Amino acid sequence: MPMPTQPSTELLAALADNSRQPVADGFMPWINALREHYGDSVSAIVLYGSCLQKQDPTDGLADFYVVVDDYRQFYRKRWLSLANQWLPPNVFYHETDTRAGRLRAKVAVVSTQAFLTGNRDAFHSYFWARFAQPCRILYTRDQTSLDQCHQALGWAVLKFLTETLPALPDRAMTWAELWQHGLALTYAAELRAERGHRVQQLTDSNQAYYQDVTALVAPCLPEQLSRENDLYRAKQPDRHRWLPGFKWRIRRWQGLVLSILRLAKAVFTFAGGVDYIAWKIERHTGEKVVVSEQLRNYPIIFGLITLWRLKRRGLVN
Repeated sequence: MPMPTQPSTELLAALADNSRQPVADGFMPWINALREHYGDSVSAIVLYGSCLQKQDPTDGLADFYVVVDDYRQFYRKRWLSLANQWLPPNVFYHETDTRAGRLRAKVAVVSTQAFLTGNRDAFHSYFWARFAQPCRILYTRDQTSLDQCHQALGWAVLKFLTETLPALPDRAMTWAELWQHGLALTYAAELRAERGHRVQQLTDSNQAYYQDVTALVAPCLPEQLSRENDLYRAKQPDRHRWLPGFKWRIRRWQGLVLSILRLAKAVFTFAGGVDYIAWKIERHTGEKVVVSEQLRNYPIIFGLITLWRLKRRGLVN
């Protein structure tokens, strides 16, 4: 079913309010550090991910999206511009020194246009699964940039629910169950080294956000979602009942290919990329990945072999 033509004013207001909630002081030095590094073409800096959920910038790598005007003006190297345009985002590693010590971050670069269309129109869930979740807008260049970010977040929520609701169980659910089922679908559509309880942790740590957003979106999706008191029911289409499951099977195969391509690209853009990916897998699964000389010298070939072994054992989705 098609999405509404625009996110509602009430939804945008709620997302705007959430996106400007305070964050731990340790995140703030990144604003100037990233603006200084990337220059005037930065239109927005968005914080998301596990460090935000824990409000701890020292817990691993902070996750940022840097939204820029145009890749060709942004990059000095033509191949980086083409790579970012072909398969957004490009991901880079950054460090900055503060009074609290050295902070580390993973920075994804995306154009304003790609940020909007990725959350509104993309078939795969890579963008809209991330930005339907709580995030913080730490910097915008002007009011237009801020409005565009709010629009992108609004589209992400609508797209997430529009695509996940038809594939959910045909029964009454709480708002938490609704989001947990939906997040599980999007997690399965990527190579992610996450435990199964991760989706419950996300909803438990952001209860007010998910509860409020669900209540605001329900009137916008009358053909897909009904509400009775505190329970919701995803309306199943009478015709083409096979279609939602088929679309998510395609997304899982598409996500496998896209994840491998993004990992391969990160080998060239992300300093210490092999060690970071090995650390991330160990952190989320408890499985230690030995970074051999073969893996370090030929990361794409032997990285694929390692990922396949982990996937066969069920340690990555």
